[in-house]
Amino acid sequence: MANPFLLATALLVVAGNALAAETAPRASVIEADPQVTQAPLTPEADGFIDPLRELKFNPGLDQREFERSTLEALNVYDPLESVNRRIYHFNYRLDQWVLLPLVSGYQYVTPSFVRTGVSNFFNNLGDVPNLFNSVLQLKAKRSAEITARLMFNTIIGVGGLWDPATSMGLPRQSEDFGQTLGFYGVPEGPYLMLPVLGPSNLRDTTGLVVDYAGEQAVNYLNVAEASENHPEIFALRVVDKRYTTKFRYGQLNSPFEYEKVRYVYTQARKLQIAE
Repeated sequence: MANPFLLATALLVVAGNALAAETAPRASVIEADPQVTQAPLTPEADGFIDPLRELKFNPGLDQREFERSTLEALNVYDPLESVNRRIYHFNYRLDQWVLLPLVSGYQYVTPSFVRTGVSNFFNNLGDVPNLFNSVLQLKAKRSAEITARLMFNTIIGVGGLWDPATSMGLPRQSEDFGQTLGFYGVPEGPYLMLPVLGPSNLRDTTGLVVDYAGEQAVNYLNVAEASENHPEIFALRVVDKRYTTKFRYGQLNSPFEYEKVRYVYTQARKLQIAE
């Protein structure tokens, strides 16, 4: 009877020779074909290999087609686009020549704690329409939180100059009548670019009017009535609003900034309504 170990060894030798005979011609073909052979990538000075340096771009790519497809993805219902673009340009110049210089002067003449107190005060006033719309949207928990914020910030925070509610776990939550209309299924309507105020749509513009009227009717802390006799209060609120708004025209550094702002605003409002 044959030794099993010797038999297995013989089979391995035969298989190895057959495999070598099969692969040897292929290797010679590959080595002989310069189109298949690729030089190994050599490391850069920092020791890393940069595979992108071998990347070849298609010179026949139609850039205009690429831009067109990108803009279609950012499409928003904007039948008044020509007018909206003019208003967008007006807002850009107004921001550059008037509002931002005012903000810079405001920052120069007031210390940071004063600016924080002013922002807290106007945010406290803004919690009144926040509460109103939260109740209309049947958000019981959020309504209770906003009510608690108003009480703590008005009483403990000296009329809202200080914001103890946030440190107590009650952060500010924004609700407006535009969101309320969206909550009940009212469509957004055409996109609008409002003078000074910026991006909006027909539904949200209606919401702005209702929120403003409600704030005037409530006259919380008598600020609405006082603003009629002291327009500087309204002016301070405008400057504070621009001071706390981080957006800057031209910051996207894109010729399609109008389209991008329009798209981002529209999607952001959808997310706010869905909360």
